[in-house]
Amino acid sequence: MQRGNENVQADTLVEQEDQVDAVPAATQQEEAPATEEAPKVEGGEPKAEAPAPKPAKPKATKSTAKKTRTVELTLTVTGTADGEWQADLVHGTKRVVQGLVISAAAVSKAAKELHEDIAGGIDEVIEAARAQHRTRMEELEAELAKVKAALAELSE
Repeated sequence: MQRGNENVQADTLVEQEDQVDAVPAATQQEEAPATEEAPKVEGGEPKAEAPAPKPAKPKATKSTAKKTRTVELTLTVTGTADGEWQADLVHGTKRVVQGLVISAAAVSKAAKELHEDIAGGIDEVIEAARAQHRTRMEELEAELAKVKAALAELSE
């Protein structure tokens, strides 16, 4: 409770200081004697001087720039070491596409269109998947050769 009162007092002191600072400037302007005499007209009577016009405040100009509306789309592309790729698309908070299967070639092509750095990272993943598939293919070809040899022995 006491802490809140200190803040109120501090605010009040600041306001009082602002008021005290403002008063001398205002009284100086009012107390300043007029050094010019009112111009006289031919009849000998002083001419009434019109009050000085106050400077007009500059009007705030509205921006003519077209406001651009941003659209939040989130595209998530995921790939596995086997080379299987999927895409998810979210518009704001609404899921538009989920788990859409896409080819590695399409992912690579899209990445190259986006940016060189993105393409480099994706191509590394795709190349690792290629190497893994080549190894698996060589293993299967070796196994197929064994199976063909075994089948040939049984056929003789």
